[in-house]
Amino acid sequence: MAARIQVPGEARRGEIVDVRIAIQHPMETGFRYDSLGRRTPRNVIHTLVCRYAGVEVFRAEMGAGIAANPFLRFFVRTQESGTIECSWVDSEGLTGTVSARVTVTG
Repeated sequence: MAARIQVPGEARRGEIVDVRIAIQHPMETGFRYDSLGRRTPRNVIHTLVCRYAGVEVFRAEMGAGIAANPFLRFFVRTQESGTIECSWVDSEGLTGTVSARVTVTG
């Protein structure tokens, strides 16, 4: 699964930064049928966890109501330089990870 994360490369200590993550995933609900009348298997990202400098700062439990290629946005207050790492697991047990580094100044 391809993913993109956007965070500012630099921030001042105590600044609130915008974190955006987009994941390419079909988010198949399991309610659709294919051309032969067979139900398409459910496959959604059910857990997304984001850590900043090793500490969990955001968690999302998702379900069938989330659109394909989910985009999430949240905010983090910077305290120290570190990596923001987001990882997820889907219904098939496949995992993915994307990360970006933030350097804190001042």
